[in-house]
Amino acid sequence: MQAKEIKNGAIVVYEGNPVIIESISVQSPSARGAATRYSFRARNLVTKNKVDITLKGGESLDEADFQRRHVTLMFSDAESMHFLDSENYNQYEIAIADIEHEKQFITEGLVEGMSAMIYNEECVGIQLPTAVALKVTQCDPGVKGNSATSRTKPAVLETGLEIQVPEYLKQDEVVKVDTRTGEYLSRA
Repeated sequence: MQAKEIKNGAIVVYEGNPVIIESISVQSPSARGAATRYSFRARNLVTKNKVDITLKGGESLDEADFQRRHVTLMFSDAESMHFLDSENYNQYEIAIADIEHEKQFITEGLVEGMSAMIYNEECVGIQLPTAVALKVTQCDPGVKGNSATSRTKPAVLETGLEIQVPEYLKQDEVVKVDTRTGEYLSRA
């Protein structure tokens, strides 16, 4: 896969390990004959370390050979979360420290779009859908007449995640949240 084709969320092999691309910056040359440089911030899926990759426009990386398996959350304990493969009923255990960001969006009712990433028969991470529906468990009551304004207030969701929501939302409403940024999208 050439550098210009690599997008956010792509999983490629770098120095023998699978990495997931988290951000991209492109530097166009100012001199004639110079090559465009692509800088990638990635996370190693095995060691969980951050990796910086810089490539010229013509250079490439191989796509990682791994599987995506649809999973559901079985249960979680103090150290890890346990997932069940929806097709072959294999169980996967992932340390909570390895999926700290994803944990904020995972509920037992989340069945659509959640996948385990399997590399060499080992689960190396969880991939979430771009948006999930979560219930508001705590927020200040809305003030009458503020439904047309664009002011926001803090709200705590069922997973413990705190986000900013429009002032008119009430407790026990279900909202859609972007899993990449953690921002409110809409009512669900």
